[in-house]
Amino acid sequence: MDKPQRGYWCECWTQDLTSETRPILRASFDAYSAPQADRWVAMALRTISPALDPDASQEAWEWLYDGRITTRRALVRAKACTVSLTQAGTRITWTIRPVLFLPLAHRQGLDSPACAH
Repeated sequence: MDKPQRGYWCECWTQDLTSETRPILRASFDAYSAPQADRWVAMALRTISPALDPDASQEAWEWLYDGRITTRRALVRAKACTVSLTQAGTRITWTIRPVLFLPLAHRQGLDSPACAH
């Protein structure tokens, strides 16, 4: 990758709604296409849905069946998207933002700083 590349930065945050704490970043993912970005959220929702209470599970499956299409359309138009559900006092939020991934400096060569080795 020698030029900036368009993609999506995906994050999963949780927040305890019973206390006044800040959200906690639980996971992040760099996606290089809209389908890859929404698939990351879909895999997470499918994985946790059996452990969710009925209301949260319903929210998850509604997004998987209907909301996912809307999300992908928004991503293709370079719009940020958020998927949230609440489970037993915890809000789980996935965010997907369009980004430009910048290439990193090549780590090989004689002129690299010592920290590159």
